[in-house]
This record gives sequence, structure tokens and C-alpha cells, in this order.
Amino acid sequence: MTNRDVRWGFIGAGNIARTALAPAVHAATGAALQSVAARDLDRARSLGPAGVTHEYYAGILTDPDVDAIYISLPNDAHVDWSVLALEAGKHVLCEKPLGLSSAEIARMRAAGDSSGRLLVEATWNRWHPRTRRVEAIIRSGLIGTVVGVKAGFLISGVPADNYRYRPEFGGGALYDLGCYAIVASMWATGSGDAVVESAAVRPNEHGVDLETTATYRLGDAVVELECAMDRDASQWLSIVGTEGTIDLPEDFVTSRNSPSTLAVAAAAWGSRIEHFAPCDPYTLMVENMSAAIRGEAAYLPPATQSADMMRITEAIIEATSA
Repeated sequence: MTNRDVRWGFIGAGNIARTALAPAVHAATGAALQSVAARDLDRARSLGPAGVTHEYYAGILTDPDVDAIYISLPNDAHVDWSVLALEAGKHVLCEKPLGLSSAEIARMRAAGDSSGRLLVEATWNRWHPRTRRVEAIIRSGLIGTVVGVKAGFLISGVPADNYRYRPEFGGGALYDLGCYAIVASMWATGSGDAVVESAAVRPNEHGVDLETTATYRLGDAVVELECAMDRDASQWLSIVGTEGTIDLPEDFVTSRNSPSTLAVAAAAWGSRIEHFAPCDPYTLMVENMSAAIRGEAAYLPPATQSADMMRITEAIIEATSA
């Protein structure tokens, strides 16, 4: 396409769309929020689209003024609406997890390949300059071979009526929070092939995991994962190599619009703290995907990320039910 702004349409106008993605698109260079489809038209209009709002999701699929669609529906609806959007010729940015099984993700990828359109999972913290810096340090060999990763994401205060508590909507801590830790372990090690050594789950009355812990191997590394949605909020990412360590001491997932740091200790240069200016990774995600749609140089996660992450997720789920 030409150098014009990529025109974005939203399916869903819930909390993430309202507090994160709509502001990101409005702030992004090379992107514009064109249209929103939501059951609540007032909420759709509140996001500030330049064009029309649609009461029915399907209306946005045939909107000729929409180039790309962001999907922020509950997890169980990701696959169908992503496939429909791709088949309609729209590029798709879909909330994580992209699908709820390897079969779903394969179906989505096939639709993307057939349509020639981009399908990107909104693991937004991957666009943070701090995350990109950690990846670069690991690739440089500064800390040697990664042999250990500890990653955790705990939250509290999820409303009692939230879909995350219901299995029929793809709820649970592992799908909603563990995906970030799993993806971090993948880019830290450069591997997506896991062997699960142990896993445990604490379910609610509906069978959704309120908390999941797991230990698994990725290449040379042992990964310790922890996620929960009813504990005191906390996040951590620690990467141990044969020649040094990297620690993200705060908000390894949710750092946004505030300063952040990382701690590096390496045999080659000792210990130091690196500082990063406030930024909005959501805006960076939108800008990079919009640039990629225009055929410009841009950063997107590896196309295999979602499938690799889901294989690890399914292996953990299988281990907890054994």
C-alpha cells in the first residue's frame, strides 16, 4: 500500500481497547483509528473513531475504509473473528493468546497465508526497548549460554464476573498471564521446544486455573514459571547465563509510560544498571505493524511465536492433568 496512514478497525471496545489500544492508535505515527465494532455503540464511539461505528462485528469486515483489524474479544472468540477478518482481506492484530490450541493457531495461520495478510499476536511488551535490549544482549553472547530463566506474573483484583474465571471463554491464569512468561523464556533461550518436568495448578470451582506453576526445559535452560490472578501483584524475569545474568527488577510485562531499568552482570564488564525512558509499547506495536503493512522496515515477533508458545502451554496443561 502507499505511504498513507493504516486505517485501523477494532472488534470489541472493552477495557484493553479503551485504555491501551485506542490511545496507542491515536498517538501512533502512520496509523489512524477509523472504525469500531461493538455491541455498545456509545462505548464504540467513545474510542474516537474517524469513521463509522458498527453494532455488529461483521459490519467492520466489509468496511472498505478499514485496512487492519484489532481484536480484543474474550479468548474463545479469537480464532473465528481472526479468520473471518483475514478472509475479508484485513490484516489482523489479535490479543493474546492468539488461539486456545495448536489446532486453532494452525487454522489462523493458514488463513493468513491464504489471504496474504499479516496476523500478529499482541504480546505488546516485546516492542518495549528494554525487551529488545535484553534480546540483543543475549544474542551478543555477553552472558554466555542461557541455562536458567525465572519468570512470573501475578495479579489481583480481577472482577468476579470477568470472563477469565470461566473455562468456556478460555479463561485462566496460564492463558492470560503465563503466555508472557512463556514467550519470555522462548526469546531468552532461542528455543520453542519444551520438556515439562513438573507442573501444578490451583483451580477455581469452574475448573479454571487461578494459579499455575511449572518447571520445563528449553534447550540448555531450566525455566521456572509462575502465574496467578488472585495473589498480590508481582512480576519478575531473571535470566542466568554461563557468563552472567540479566534481571528485570520491575514490571517486566507491564512497564508503560514510566522509566524502567534492567540489571546486567557479566564476566566481561562487571555489573551495571541500564535505564530506559518512559514509552508506550502499545504505540510502538501499532507503529511497527502499520509500517510492516505499508511494506516498510519494521519489527514484528517471529511468525512461529504463537505456535511455539501454544505447544508449551499445552504441554504444561497436560502435565497438570496427568
